[in-house]
Amino acid sequence: MTAGEVLGVALLTLRVGFASTAMILLPGIALGRWLARTRSPARALVQTLVSLPMVLPPVAVGLVLLHLLSRRSPTGRALEALLGSPLLLTWWAAAIASAAMSFPLLVHGARQGFAAVPVRLERVASSLGAPASRVFLRVSLPLAARGILHGAVFAFARGLGEFGATTLVAGHVPGETETLALAIYARIERFEEGEAFLLAAVSAALAFSITAAAEVVLRRDRA
Repeated sequence: MTAGEVLGVALLTLRVGFASTAMILLPGIALGRWLARTRSPARALVQTLVSLPMVLPPVAVGLVLLHLLSRRSPTGRALEALLGSPLLLTWWAAAIASAAMSFPLLVHGARQGFAAVPVRLERVASSLGAPASRVFLRVSLPLAARGILHGAVFAFARGLGEFGATTLVAGHVPGETETLALAIYARIERFEEGEAFLLAAVSAALAFSITAAAEVVLRRDRA
């Protein structure tokens, strides 16, 4: 396996990771804030549903996505009409699968972040005449940023290593959908242990770099 091929797989994996995190960032923040502030009886049910991808087998989540994105479902047909081509067996399908699997991590981080924001500060800002949008952008969001960043980083890292759901919806197309996880598995199937270990080392280096950078930023903000 050439250095160019390894670089191509790594770059595709990063592209999938960034796309999947971008997909879930806004809904994850919104849902995290709702869970942190609501007293609705539905809170426990919503929290349970959000957490399901963390406890279900990834292939089960992939099976649901396979049905939703296929041409036989209204969702799949609508997306195909919007984009002009099917989503299945593309890197976008891999990104969607990664987003589904990493969504709980982002929501959990955002919920923890907003839960740590004193409600009193939000009420004071509102009492001074600030509209709800400004209170959120100037008070709540900055104070919850650490939790959101923590959740986003680990969601991104989780997306980089996603395998089970990705296999079903994106397949294994070298140069198109072959992320590091898929490439490692393919080399193991072909008994190419040397290349598998090389790709695993690249995957570990990426995960370490991302989490280490996040720790540096979080410690700097804490200081």
